[in-house]
Amino acid sequence: MDNDLRRRASERQPPGTQRSAQPEVEKDAESAEEDNNVEKLENDLEDTLAQPKDSEFELVLEKRGFSSRARNWITRFVFTVAMIAAFSFVVRLGPLWLIMLIVVIQVRCFYEIINIGYVIYKTHDLPWFRSLSWYFLVASNYFYYGEHLIEYFGVFIRKTDFLQPLVSYHRLISFGLYCAGIVLFVLSLRKHYYFRQFSMFAWTHITLLIVNSAAYFFVQNIFQGLIWFLVPVSLIICNDIMAYMFGFFFGKTPLIKLSPKKTWEGFIGGGLSTVLFGVMVSYILIHYPYFTCPLEYYHDDTVRPNVDCTPHFAFELHQYGLPKIFHLVGMKNIMAYPFIWHSIAMSLFASVIGPFGGFFASGFKRAFKIKDFAELIPGHGGVMDRFDCQILMACFVNVYIRSFIRVANPHKLFSQAMRMEAVDQLILFNSLKNYLVNNGVLPGEDQAVYLDQPPVIT
Repeated sequence: MDNDLRRRASERQPPGTQRSAQPEVEKDAESAEEDNNVEKLENDLEDTLAQPKDSEFELVLEKRGFSSRARNWITRFVFTVAMIAAFSFVVRLGPLWLIMLIVVIQVRCFYEIINIGYVIYKTHDLPWFRSLSWYFLVASNYFYYGEHLIEYFGVFIRKTDFLQPLVSYHRLISFGLYCAGIVLFVLSLRKHYYFRQFSMFAWTHITLLIVNSAAYFFVQNIFQGLIWFLVPVSLIICNDIMAYMFGFFFGKTPLIKLSPKKTWEGFIGGGLSTVLFGVMVSYILIHYPYFTCPLEYYHDDTVRPNVDCTPHFAFELHQYGLPKIFHLVGMKNIMAYPFIWHSIAMSLFASVIGPFGGFFASGFKRAFKIKDFAELIPGHGGVMDRFDCQILMACFVNVYIRSFIRVANPHKLFSQAMRMEAVDQLILFNSLKNYLVNNGVLPGEDQAVYLDQPPVIT
């Protein structure tokens, strides 16, 4: 009887009502829980990553009666001049100091990004796992910088017996370090933290990809010649300053929603100023071999530009034909340095594509409701806030050099030849000597050593 009543009652209800009621309740409960978790995460981010609106320097200006707009302008101006002065001082110290500065900036950028990840995935209570993030930074730097330094300083490293295994087995050691990191990561996994730990593992590696790649490209560009580092970096700085100036005084039309303060007036004005600045600074640096010659290792164990190098094609004056329309006014040719055209290409990239590195960083910060990556530099934020556009620029210049310049470094080639077997070295020597004699570089064709003569090893 009871079963019959239940059956009739269920028949009166719409089809699927009983079956769907429970899942819908569960779905609503899950959605509410998810919303609560998202809200809690946002509150945690605001509490942990929140940064003061005004620095001490700005508070002093506020006490003196400056408006908010004036405080912002003065603060940015003062600390921009200070950073440019400090950077110029490091440039005067030499290329090795520049490389050390890049390493310091790289570590600081890694710290600022990874610190946000610690807060998001709440891994502050996993000290061993936090140490692993820094371990992977050290291991990846050992691979990147070791690989590059061996190419240039292989001769110096081979002078020291205990460093020779680091040269011969560099990649094996690098791979072993990374495998050790994977093992330690697996051993550090804790129950109820799996998702957070694997998310932070991915966060760490993405950060390493962005930060380490840029630093590695910066160093490679320096070894091609300081001009390939100074000009691109100064172009980004110029574009950032002039875009801010034009936007501050003339900006009215918003450019992109991710950065409400960015305007079309600032974007266009900064772009034109960057092209003009690029031409001027390039024309000045071209005349100094200290900036145009690639870095080389000397027997006194120093690394510096070879000021006696043969100038690259890009740094020599050449004649270019003008379109026929200029012939009407009597101009048929123009004398120019090829690097000027390269600087224009880099200026256009710094003006059009470079700012999107900043927009990307702005979107990242908005996703986590933070104003800046850190509060290290008043008026600017953290180091990462100043180098978001530089990352794209460093990658572009490195690709540009490999695609259009391809500056060959004899010390790099000699270092590679030193790692060959004796027989291969003699074959290389005979081939090069034969080539130079046949092309008239070396006198005396009868003294040439041909490949059909077997090398004599003593």
